[in-house]
Amino acid sequence: MKIQAIVAAVVASSVFAAAPAVAQDKSDWPESFTVGTASQGGTYFAYGSGWANYMAENLGISGGAEITGGPMQNMALVHTGDLNFGLTTMGPARESLDGKSPLAPGMKMDNVCAMFPMYQTPFSITTLSSSGIESISDIPDGATIGFGPAGSTSDTYFPRMMETLGVDFERRNGSWSDLGGQLQDGLIDVVAFAAGIPIPAVSQLEVQTDVNIIGMNDAEAEKVINNFPVSEFIIPASTYQSLEEPSRVVSMWNFSIANCDVPESLVYEMVKLTMENNDKMVSIHKAARTSVPENYTKNNVLPWHPGAARWFKENGYEIPADRIHE
Repeated sequence: MKIQAIVAAVVASSVFAAAPAVAQDKSDWPESFTVGTASQGGTYFAYGSGWANYMAENLGISGGAEITGGPMQNMALVHTGDLNFGLTTMGPARESLDGKSPLAPGMKMDNVCAMFPMYQTPFSITTLSSSGIESISDIPDGATIGFGPAGSTSDTYFPRMMETLGVDFERRNGSWSDLGGQLQDGLIDVVAFAAGIPIPAVSQLEVQTDVNIIGMNDAEAEKVINNFPVSEFIIPASTYQSLEEPSRVVSMWNFSIANCDVPESLVYEMVKLTMENNDKMVSIHKAARTSVPENYTKNNVLPWHPGAARWFKENGYEIPADRIHE
């Protein structure tokens, strides 16, 4: 126990030593902040709540996570200023920016700015091994599929993907934890997950029962990539104990977002803390392995927050002036 305590102290001191000193005027900073995540049992909640705590501890202001409906709702809440920060996926971000959000049709959510890259969201399918479903083509007509919270990335895109692949299904919504429980209890046949890996709900499921984690074959992947804003993604076999080999699926990038009116100096310090301390981010969630500066190019949708753009430009990453919010 003493050794563990010493190690913990060393780790903690190294994290705080790495944290930058905040010397500038904080008079325009909010007293607290909230980041919009998604349902419990999903990666957004784990990543977002951990990030909020990390920011609060190092910046001297209180902060926390809020459970939301996910990327589409986060775009709306950040745009209106109901939340300072949020997490979103590039597909829902584009639809919201263009005024095509099902939550507010016609409203162009253009007061949302990009902060930093997070990770890719793989679209993967989980079933019970006892179901006999081992591929997408095995899903029987009329199967009940859980697509996550209403308005989430999964709920927005996965049903369309399944229809494109010829799957006939009954739709079910709910939190990832709830849908995982329904799958285990035999109340639904399939859960179509879209979340950063490892997905907490899947990791919990495979500890409690035998599951199949299903990927896409060549023809399925090609068809989906040709019809949706996604790219090919390989889930490493080491991600889940149920995988015997890598699983090929498709994915979409996620970014942290801020209301464009949040003070530039605050966003700058947050981006600095996040981008310069990847080890700390990975300790929050393994998906943060790709939360690195080089992936800033994956944002081809949202304008950059001036505070974020300042950090990236200071560190040698080019962002054209017309891509920065004025």
